[in-house]
Amino acid sequence: MNAPTSRPTVPSVESVIGTSSRGRTIACLEALVGFDTTSRDSNLALIEWVERYLHTLGVESRRIDNEDGTKANLWATIGPAVDGGIILSGHTDVVPVDGQDWHTDPFVLTARDDRLYGRGSSDMKGFLAAVLAKVPELTQAGLTRPVHLAFSYDEEVGCLGVRSLIAELKDASPRPSACIVGEPTGMEVVVAHKTKRSLRVTVNGKAAHSSLAPLAVNAVEYAARLVVFIREIGERLRREGPLDPDFDVAHTTAHTGVFNGGTQLNIVPELCSFDFEFRALPAVDVDALVEEVKAYAQEVLEVEMHAIAPETSIHFEAISGFPGLETPPDSDLIGLVKSLAGKNHHTKVAYGTEAGLFSEAEIPTAICGPGHIAQAHKPNEFVEIAQLAACDAFLDRLVAACSK
Repeated sequence: MNAPTSRPTVPSVESVIGTSSRGRTIACLEALVGFDTTSRDSNLALIEWVERYLHTLGVESRRIDNEDGTKANLWATIGPAVDGGIILSGHTDVVPVDGQDWHTDPFVLTARDDRLYGRGSSDMKGFLAAVLAKVPELTQAGLTRPVHLAFSYDEEVGCLGVRSLIAELKDASPRPSACIVGEPTGMEVVVAHKTKRSLRVTVNGKAAHSSLAPLAVNAVEYAARLVVFIREIGERLRREGPLDPDFDVAHTTAHTGVFNGGTQLNIVPELCSFDFEFRALPAVDVDALVEEVKAYAQEVLEVEMHAIAPETSIHFEAISGFPGLETPPDSDLIGLVKSLAGKNHHTKVAYGTEAGLFSEAEIPTAICGPGHIAQAHKPNEFVEIAQLAACDAFLDRLVAACSK
């Protein structure tokens, strides 16, 4: 990547507001992409920009900070203080660009061939931009029920930030009646996604010279056996189900993505660790699958390890997880979202979102947003201008629906 030595200044709030309504979504996206909100870093500069933007348009907002004040969720309400409002929700953080072969500066929105390139353009600042661009219309529409904006942090590292925002909504008055999470679905209506559990396993063995291997406990070998066991669970679930063909991947999956152990060949490794995950259909008890892995580790592998060296062990540490989503396709919310999107069908996805957390808090939730998940997390991420236009139309219909 040949990025410029200095980046253009993020567009000012005033210049974005002064843009014609037709171009305001792209202007907002240019501003949002201009903030490097990689999850490892703060999102406060973006949040401050959004606060100023909303305030200038007469909308007050509230932060929900993380513990050390380096990141924040943002909550705002437009319309009357009555029950029955709809939340438009999205995350502000993005994944890293490190080591990726970008052809443009990932933090400068670049237009080429009816596409807008930039980190987060698809996942999911395109949706946030469309929502912000619609604020002038929302404030002038005479809403009869409110539209709430919920912008979160740290979604990309386990849907962490939004949890504190949702905790406050449980006792909120007025009470929102529904939520639309704008993850990139190609403006298709998504009613369900899988549950995720990810864990780190640490195997503590007993070291020795490799010529004395039978007297030692090889941490790499025992970790490998556990990885194979996890894979066998995944293969069983693929063969035997349960299956749901509405999902893009119809069965529960198991995956090991990181594996580290050993120092050199002539030393029996004392330590090994690996990270694995389950992505389960909503009907599957994902915690029971985790317990199956733990039981094999404790009742089979550790028994063998202790027979050689009682001090050896296998430890499990939760990394992240989130609940699945399963909103009834015949619910009022899905009917509304289909009408807003101009669709008469729905789908389900394997990837996870914050939607499951809203649903767990008894707020019916659907997923629908511009862009495609196939572009997410990749170099040269883009959103098609036509997708943003479709989202603009979706939100126009929402404004009308909330003004009746």
